[in-house]
Amino acid sequence: MDTVTAQLVFGIIVTVIGIGLIYWINRRKFYRRSPMGAEGFSSFEASVFTRFIERIGKWIAYALIIVGVICIWTYNQMKKDKEKQQVEIPNSK
Repeated sequence: MDTVTAQLVFGIIVTVIGIGLIYWINRRKFYRRSPMGAEGFSSFEASVFTRFIERIGKWIAYALIIVGVICIWTYNQMKKDKEKQQVEIPNSK
């Protein structure tokens, strides 16, 4: 696997992990709600700690998605440059 393909694979994997992390956090939050719509925690400390960890997790997920999109964009740029070089080489002879 060359560097260009590895860049694409890494970008896709990181983006999927970021989206999956956001989905998982939101799903946990949804199932924590009671029929009245209030979130249920065993204590105040559990509430603060859980919300803090979920907030950090979402920021990490957003960063992963941004890194993944940048990797995919970089892959497209590298592929265009590689194709451009292959086209220029036969014409210069």
